[in-house]
Amino acid sequence: MQTGYKSRISYSDAEYFNLSEKDVRIATAKRPSPVPTLEQIKHVIKAMPNQTDIERRNRSLIAFTLLTGARDSAIASMKLKHIDIVGSCVFQDAREVKTKFSKTFTTYFFPVGDDVLEIIINWVRYLKDELLWGNDDPLFPKTHVTVSETRGFTAAGLARAHWSNATPIRTIFREAFEAAGLSYFNPHSFRKTLVNLGQQICQTPEEFKAWSQNLGHEDVMTTLYSYGYVQQNRQGEIIASLGQPRASSSHNADEIAQAVIKAMATRRIPLVEP
Repeated sequence: MQTGYKSRISYSDAEYFNLSEKDVRIATAKRPSPVPTLEQIKHVIKAMPNQTDIERRNRSLIAFTLLTGARDSAIASMKLKHIDIVGSCVFQDAREVKTKFSKTFTTYFFPVGDDVLEIIINWVRYLKDELLWGNDDPLFPKTHVTVSETRGFTAAGLARAHWSNATPIRTIFREAFEAAGLSYFNPHSFRKTLVNLGQQICQTPEEFKAWSQNLGHEDVMTTLYSYGYVQQNRQGEIIASLGQPRASSSHNADEIAQAVIKAMATRRIPLVEP
């Protein structure tokens, strides 16, 4: 529609490059992605070796991701001072921690089991009491690499430095899942596992809102839209269970429905598809 183009290119010519409504729906359709179950993750953690410093770090890394749902980039940049064992929380300070959109928030440990929590407690104590590391040292340090006698590179314990990116973390996850005989799940998939867990145990809108905030989401609708997909097998279980007699839970259902309607109205999301 600009001068110089209008006489040569018509609007219908440009419109030709747009996808049809059918193709748009196909391209933007949400498709289920595999999500690890809580039992699978715990199986991987239990199967991991725990003898050397590197093995202890790797096992603690996966346990910490399950315990907090933190993103891998944030974990790679965390320091010991960011974790509070007594307060059962992690302070994700955007001035030092690489959080998404530079958000600063506190994550309290998710209720995923005392065995997972104990791994983290022991890891922090090991770094502070045995290695005598300070608050500004990395929570999960990178591997110290040296040259061996055969002039090859070899791992030699832990380096007192952060990883420069999250690639080594994803490598650790891949190797751990494959060693346990399971398909690879990346660190981000743990957040979906935690959302699924929250959908099962949260009984009021306030509880699910707190669960959502714990993941760093300012809006609970972000949690529902981006992570709240019900897996197909679970969908079938829920539908089948609805036909069975059960205690009335209309009070909680009404509260949740009202909270969702209010959130959708705030974001101006239509209640019915046009």
